[in-house]
Amino acid sequence: MAAAVKVSSIFRKSLFKGKVAIVTGGGTGIGKAITEELLHLGCKVMIASRNIDRLQKAAEEMRLTIVPNKPTNLAHMQCNIRKEDNVEELISTTLNQFGKVDYLVNNGGGQFPSPASNISVKGWNAVIDTNLTGTFVMCREVYSQWMEKNGGVIVNIIADMWKGFPSMSHTGAARAGVDNLTKSLSIEWAADGIRVNAVAPGSSIYSETAAANYGDNKIFDHMIDVLPVKRLGTPEEISSCVCYLLSPAASLISGETVKVDGAASLYHTRWEIRDHKKIPAFTWKDYNPEDEDDDGPKSKL
Repeated sequence: MAAAVKVSSIFRKSLFKGKVAIVTGGGTGIGKAITEELLHLGCKVMIASRNIDRLQKAAEEMRLTIVPNKPTNLAHMQCNIRKEDNVEELISTTLNQFGKVDYLVNNGGGQFPSPASNISVKGWNAVIDTNLTGTFVMCREVYSQWMEKNGGVIVNIIADMWKGFPSMSHTGAARAGVDNLTKSLSIEWAADGIRVNAVAPGSSIYSETAAANYGDNKIFDHMIDVLPVKRLGTPEEISSCVCYLLSPAASLISGETVKVDGAASLYHTRWEIRDHKKIPAFTWKDYNPEDEDDDGPKSKL
C-alpha cells in the first residue's frame, strides 16, 4: 500500500457535512484527490470505476487514512459508464445506501494517444462513448432518479482542448461536446435547482496514474517549457476548484468551464509542424479571366 498522504484543504472542514457525492474515476489521479478532499470536508462519497481491483484498493486505503473513524462515509462500486444499466444501478445503489445525491463529479474517462489518421472507428467510438456519452448518461440518470425533484450540483471534468487536441482528436471532440453539454444542461435544469459546471485541467497535471497511462514521465518534463507558470500542476489544484464549484460560494456560477492550467491554454502548443509548402497562397494574379466560359470560371482543381 502506498504511504499515507495527509489530506488538507483550504476550506472549512465541515463544509460538506451531511452531503453525498458520486465521483466517477474516484480511485486514481484527479478523481482520487477530489474524493479525498470531499471526505476530509465531511462529505459521504460513492466512487465508481470499471477496474474493481484498483478501485477497491483505493477505497480501503482512503477508509484507513482519511476517514478511519467513519469508514462507512466511503462506498465503492464497479461501473462502466458506457453501459446504461450500470449507471442506473450506480445511482440507485447510492440512493439506497446514502439516501440522496447532492453532488455528481463526472471524472471518469479514457483515451489513448494516436494521430487522427490511425484511429479506427472502433477506437473513436470507444472514446466518444466513454467521455461524452458516458458523461451524458450519468447526468441524465442522476437527474431522473434524484436531482429533478431535489436539486444538486454537477461538475464535469474535461480537458485543455481549446486549440484543438492534436494526437488525441477523439477525446478533444468528446470533451468539447461535454463543454457544450454543460452549458445546455445549466439552462434546461436551472428551474430544477441544479447548477452544472465543468473544470478543464491542463495537460500538465501530474499524477502517477497519468504517467502510467502514457508510459513515460519524460512527457511531463517536456511540457514545462511551454507552460507560463513553468511547473507541472497537481491533482489537489483541480480538487480545490471542484470543491469550490460544489460549495455555496459558487451559487451564482453555472454553465461555466473553469480552466485550471496556469494559462497554458493561452500560450503556444507543444505540437510541432514541419516546414512545408503544401498550402500555397492565393492572389488575384492567380486568376485569369480567359479561363472563364459561359458558366463562369473553370476550376483548376
